[in-house]
Formats: sequence, C-alpha cells, structure tokens
Amino acid sequence: MLTKLDELIQELSECDKQERIDLLIDLAKRLRPLPPELARHKDASHRVEECQSPVYLFVTLEAGRVRLHADAPLESPTVRGFVSCLIEGLDGESPESVLSTPADLVERMKLTEILGMLRVRGLSGVLARVKREVTRAMMTQSASAG
Repeated sequence: MLTKLDELIQELSECDKQERIDLLIDLAKRLRPLPPELARHKDASHRVEECQSPVYLFVTLEAGRVRLHADAPLESPTVRGFVSCLIEGLDGESPESVLSTPADLVERMKLTEILGMLRVRGLSGVLARVKREVTRAMMTQSASAG
C-alpha cells in the first residue's frame, strides 16, 4: 500500500516539468496556516536555517504519531509547495516512518530538474530538520517516560 508521501512522490516524478511546477503551486495553496498558539512562536529556534526562504517548522509527537506544522512564505511557492508536500505526506505517520523518508526525496520528486541547486539544498535541509526534530521529540518523550 502506498503512503500519502509515496503517492505525492509518484505524482510529481511522473509529471513533465511544467506540470510539476503547477502541482507544487497547487500544494503551496493547500498549506494550512499555523495554529495561533504556534504562530506566536515563529522564532529562530523554529526556523529552518538551511533554507533561504523563511520556513518555520514545528514537530511534536502525539499518541505515537508525528504532528507537523509549518509556515513558508507565499512569495516562495515552490518552497511552500514542498513544505506542504511534507506536511501532507508525513503528518500523522509514525516516527519510524518519518525517519525512514529517503534523504534524496527532492531528487525522487524530480525537483532538481525545475529548481536551482541552492533551492534544492534548502529543501533537503527542510527534510533533514524534520527528521532531527522527530528524533529530538522521541528522545524527550523517552526521557519523560523513564
């Protein structure tokens, strides 16, 4: 059975370049706004520094599932689309599933064909940050339980 992220990877990789851009723009429009309690905490500790665009990421574990929230600027639709893809594909998954997300996700989606190297590096940084935050949340939860 394909996961939501697998479906998005497949859809993006099978598109031609223009369709891929259009799909990213559609995904960008679907990014949910941050809940007010998180929006108040958009600060350096939640900013993905690897990304030139100001992307803010919030990762928690709830009932053994990863909860992802993020904000990315409307002026950066490709970045916002990729972030939305991560939210749609990974929110609600198990920590193990999120941590097993391939590091070459950007390449698998064939985004390297439509984005510059700097942007590709930034998107890869967003995924790496998600994984680091999931690991941190697991360690914090484990320490609290012990």
